[in-house]
Amino acid sequence: MTDKTMEADGEGGEGEAKPKGKGKLIIIAAAGGLVLLLGGGGAAAYFMGMFGGKAAHKEAEKPAVPVVATYVQLPDLLVNLSSSGRRNNFIKLKITLELEKPTDQDRVKTMQPRIIDNFQTYLRDLRLEDLQGAQGLFRLREELLVRINAAVAPAKVTDILFQEMLVQ
Repeated sequence: MTDKTMEADGEGGEGEAKPKGKGKLIIIAAAGGLVLLLGGGGAAAYFMGMFGGKAAHKEAEKPAVPVVATYVQLPDLLVNLSSSGRRNNFIKLKITLELEKPTDQDRVKTMQPRIIDNFQTYLRDLRLEDLQGAQGLFRLREELLVRINAAVAPAKVTDILFQEMLVQ
């Protein structure tokens, strides 16, 4: 072998191997990224019901029924809150009730005196600190909802909407 042959084999062979290795690495990385992209897209399509599974057929079979909410407005409530000092605190509420079924409206209107009595009894026991912040309002809504559903059973009130709330 001559020096020229050795140079061509030794240096040329090593020089060519490095670019091939980087090229393979780029191709493998691109193929892996493509597999991840297609797999993620396929999973998303599956969970959204695009493959026509049972969930997609069940949704197609259901007729679109508009939900009509029924509301009942309660009279304004003005209640003296519990206080330890000389100053009296009041709460004024304007409440609307959301009913589960339109047929429950008559039952709620019939039981309105009991509803107001339950509300007044509960509200008189509250302190000003109990009504502070969003958490206080959430607790108030939950407590009133429990009391109203006990009063109007078997009818069901699904939500209490505060139209006005003034704490003084």
